[in-house]
Amino acid sequence: MTEKTGTDIHALAVTFFSEILATEQMLRNRLSRVLPKGMELSHFSVLNHLAYVAEERSPAQLAKTFHVTRGAMTNTLAKLEWAGHIHIRPDWDDARRKMVAISPSGRQARDAAIRAITPLIHRMVDDMGGKEMRTLLPVLRDLRIRLENEK
Repeated sequence: MTEKTGTDIHALAVTFFSEILATEQMLRNRLSRVLPKGMELSHFSVLNHLAYVAEERSPAQLAKTFHVTRGAMTNTLAKLEWAGHIHIRPDWDDARRKMVAISPSGRQARDAAIRAITPLIHRMVDDMGGKEMRTLLPVLRDLRIRLENEK
């Protein structure tokens, strides 16, 4: 590999990750603006996950799923519990642990958030087109898996 090629690849990698970071920031901003009043993107993510898995999770499991610290997850869960969107109970098998489940109110809040973000998502998909989305998805998934395995 020549010096020029190495430099080109390095510049390409920097540009690639810069685009991903800029895209992620813009997507977070747009989604946050259309979410129901008082709901943060982290709240929606947790509610959506709990609705999808349809079973309880421990705070540690949720922190691992979302690649955040336990403290950050505890903060998010406290806000969701205060709003009545989740139930937190002691783990009957291990009193040191807690278990988290989505409440009926949380399911309604999650459904309202889905309704709020759906037009934005549809516009983005329509603008990009299905072919481009199908091309990008395996690349992004592969990058995510590589990052998860790198730890």
